[in-house]
Amino acid sequence: MSGIVLHLLRHGLTEAEGRLIGRTDAQPLAEGVDACVARTAGLAVEAVISSDRARSAIPAQQIAAAMSLEAGEDARWRELDFGAWDGLAFDAIDAEALAAFQADPARYAPPGGESWPALVARVGDALATIDRPTLVVTHGGAMRAALASLCALDFPQLWNIALPHAALLSLRVWPGTPRVGQIIGLVT
Repeated sequence: MSGIVLHLLRHGLTEAEGRLIGRTDAQPLAEGVDACVARTAGLAVEAVISSDRARSAIPAQQIAAAMSLEAGEDARWRELDFGAWDGLAFDAIDAEALAAFQADPARYAPPGGESWPALVARVGDALATIDRPTLVVTHGGAMRAALASLCALDFPQLWNIALPHAALLSLRVWPGTPRVGQIIGLVT
């Protein structure tokens, strides 16, 4: 069996650049939406899904329309919830606490926020429902969580993978429990 091709697309630029935006519903900039649409031109998929945040849902709707598909939304593809830090600029967060989180997010979740293992589990649940060639328009954290779930990469390894805005990560995913995947492409 050849597996299912899964494309993960990070949303484009938003009006909240320079801030930690997890549950915050930042609006996408037109140039960010255009970059996402251009990046996905020519993809062969049967489904388009996005997180329910506008920065992912709006480009997903435009991409799906260009492919004559309907875009679906799934909240499990949201970014990590940064709790009390959500919406703040990096320099507004206690530097020591932020450094601890960045070094070990499984142990040092943002105050009132979501832990790294919780994000990986949430995205893993979403991955289990994908059964055909699919494009998911999502967030950097959710893309890294998918890699952790499918490819057994640990957090330090994941930070070595550049996922700028409108990055397109392509994987081959095999059915089964747990799901296993292989990176087949990355366009940044």
